[in-house]
Amino acid sequence: MAKIKYPRETYEKWFDLMLLIRRFEEKCAQLYGQQKIKGFCHLYIGQEAVIAGAMSVLTRNDSMITAYRDHGHALGCGISANEVMAELYGKKTGCSKGKGGSMHMFSKEHNFFGGHGIVGGQIPLGAGIALAEKYKDTRNVCVCYMGDGAVRQGALHETFNMAMLWKLPVVFICENNNYAMGTSVARTSNQLDIYKIGSAYDMPSQQIDGMSCETVHEAMQDAVDFAREGNGPTFLEIKTYRYRGHSMSDPAKYRTKEELEAFKNQDPIERVRQAMIENAWYTEKELEEWDEKIIQTVMNSVEFAEKSEYPDVSELYTDVYQEKYPFIIE
Repeated sequence: MAKIKYPRETYEKWFDLMLLIRRFEEKCAQLYGQQKIKGFCHLYIGQEAVIAGAMSVLTRNDSMITAYRDHGHALGCGISANEVMAELYGKKTGCSKGKGGSMHMFSKEHNFFGGHGIVGGQIPLGAGIALAEKYKDTRNVCVCYMGDGAVRQGALHETFNMAMLWKLPVVFICENNNYAMGTSVARTSNQLDIYKIGSAYDMPSQQIDGMSCETVHEAMQDAVDFAREGNGPTFLEIKTYRYRGHSMSDPAKYRTKEELEAFKNQDPIERVRQAMIENAWYTEKELEEWDEKIIQTVMNSVEFAEKSEYPDVSELYTDVYQEKYPFIIE
């Protein structure tokens, strides 16, 4: 029997969110093939536990920022499937008014600050959000996600230094899925254990299993508590894997079928599913019905996006500049 470490409700939340992300992304792949979704599109299939395990720790007042593989993060923060799908369609009902698309999801209401297309560009921004929280003397934490490719950016080192110097309430997370686009970590870094980079700044750092909601939850709990208490940042290297290519245009021929199958055998959704069945919380039939409800939610989001209108041309001139800065005292 699968070992249970948390309440039933926690496993239910993990299962529900991961399944929503998985079915949403599978539908995105289909829609992209039909040219309903255009431009760049990076799917999150296989990495769902990284978000689910984090969201069971964070509060609604905490902030999140990430790179361009951001659909799962947006859904995890509570942005509706309707808004995310409409954004992928470029419709005005999308969370970025149809002007951001796949790589630039955003929601002030849900404290989700993107969705950034520049590799590593979100890292200093995450520290900036944390600096604002410290300045306002809150106990809120910013979680800043990045891919393993972004770790080679100089901005990371500058940011790590500042974050430690000022003890900012930020949790830096490297989602290490082994490949920066099609280039393996081993071909671009002499340090394969990415978490060790944090040691140069005396930043608490560790490497954890990203195919397990439990391990992600535990590491996040420690890191978030550490930040809330004013102790500063933590760097987590979360080992995960994407089942699809880097983007929809990537055939992923740089890896073997055996490697892919090895990670699929560790599927995070299947792990939670088995735990729920083995502990007699749900039957196979009940979980299948749950799956059908999730699929219907995704289908409803497609209908919503299809029926929504495109933004007016005048929207080209809005949301470009902040005309008045609320933090300036006149």
